[in-house]
Amino acid sequence: MTALRNSFPNVFSTAAFRLTAAILATFVILAAIVAYLLFQQTNDVLSEQVISTLKEEAVTLGREGEMGGLAGLTEAVRARSRPEGPGLYYLADGQGNKLAGNLNRIPPELAASPQGSVFRYERGSGPTARLHLGVAIPAPLIPMPLTPAPWTQGVRLIVGRDVEEQRVFAERIKRIFLGGFGLLTVAGLLGGLAISRLVMRRIESMAAASRSIMAGDLSRRIPLAGSGDELDDLAASLNTMLERIEQLMYGLKEVSDNIAHDLKTPLNRLRNRAEAALRDPRGDTAHRDGLERTIEEADELIKTFNALLLIARLEAGAVEESSEMFRLGDLVRDVAELYQPVAEEAGLSLAIEADDGPMVKANKQLIGQAVANLIDNAMKYGSSAAGAEGGGNGASISVKVTSDGEQAEIAVGDRGPGISAADRERVLKRFVRLEQSRTAPGTGLGLSLVAAVARLHKGAVRLEDNAPGLRAVLCLPV
Repeated sequence: MTALRNSFPNVFSTAAFRLTAAILATFVILAAIVAYLLFQQTNDVLSEQVISTLKEEAVTLGREGEMGGLAGLTEAVRARSRPEGPGLYYLADGQGNKLAGNLNRIPPELAASPQGSVFRYERGSGPTARLHLGVAIPAPLIPMPLTPAPWTQGVRLIVGRDVEEQRVFAERIKRIFLGGFGLLTVAGLLGGLAISRLVMRRIESMAAASRSIMAGDLSRRIPLAGSGDELDDLAASLNTMLERIEQLMYGLKEVSDNIAHDLKTPLNRLRNRAEAALRDPRGDTAHRDGLERTIEEADELIKTFNALLLIARLEAGAVEESSEMFRLGDLVRDVAELYQPVAEEAGLSLAIEADDGPMVKANKQLIGQAVANLIDNAMKYGSSAAGAEGGGNGASISVKVTSDGEQAEIAVGDRGPGISAADRERVLKRFVRLEQSRTAPGTGLGLSLVAAVARLHKGAVRLEDNAPGLRAVLCLPV
């Protein structure tokens, strides 16, 4: 947790929390709007139902007055005016005297709204009295027919309904909505905090691995949670990149060590020969011989550095854009035929099995260079084995091209001493030379160049036992 606090800002400022809070705020606002509209719609429907009921009851009471006059209306109102009932009534004569009803007075709110209004009234008496909410409208009165003086003059009838239960229900619904929104907000914020902490822990593990790598531990990798989510995909991609960086850094270190080790001898030899030529008493002749040998040694060093530069370019993928379509068999046959006279001079036979071959898209010059390196190695060590056996009879080199439709293979085999299974991976690295080949000319970059060409073309190099000898196989995708 200390590392989290030191490495990252407050959890509330993380992108995960801000995103969760924004989504939560949007959801709550939309839900509040929907709830408000639903509440208002329900309230309007209930209000319309109450007003409609009151109007029907006012019409009914008006007919009572039409049939029985003021006395009949008074009796009807008195019969309906139950103290605890939902109906609210108030009937007054022309002088304003109350004749019947369970209301104590005409609600003053009706004075401001003659068509009807919501009002507060006191229900009960004494300590049990409490305020209730009601809705009331004035009832139209119809005079009796054929009466000399209409009894309705000055008479007022108020018909209402107690809606306290609806108000309590609406308040309860409102509290439920507010409580639900509060709980939703709290749950959303806690969920945002949990998500932020989870994401921060994952990112902190990535940051810790990055700090270890920056400190020099190139073998460190970003841990995977195993969930298969986008963070795991990112960690897997980064780990692949780190593996490649580790390989390149290890290769750079190995190259540096090998340059210091393998090039130190020829450089010392170059210096010693130049110094010996200067001290040689023969004068100009000795100087000329020394310069010629120095140039030869310098040429070998230049070849070595050129090979290193080419391998570096291959590993960086700098020549991938120069690919072209060509027939692999034609290229291999042309390269092998160039080496046939050299092989015959060395007492070796060079057998070529390559028809037109499959079509491949690759860098033609690099593939030719790789094939030439394989044949050159086979001739060098096959010739050494033939000399050790006392002659070149029967010593042969085979070059063969095969394809299975998806992958093409260029196999170069010899009858030399071969390479043990334990050393076959190692010899593909730069400057690696086995003890039995230390006396032979070379830099140890031939097979590493072939491996670099294979990697550039998404292929591989495979070394096998040729029983006896070595069989090197360059695999390329068709």
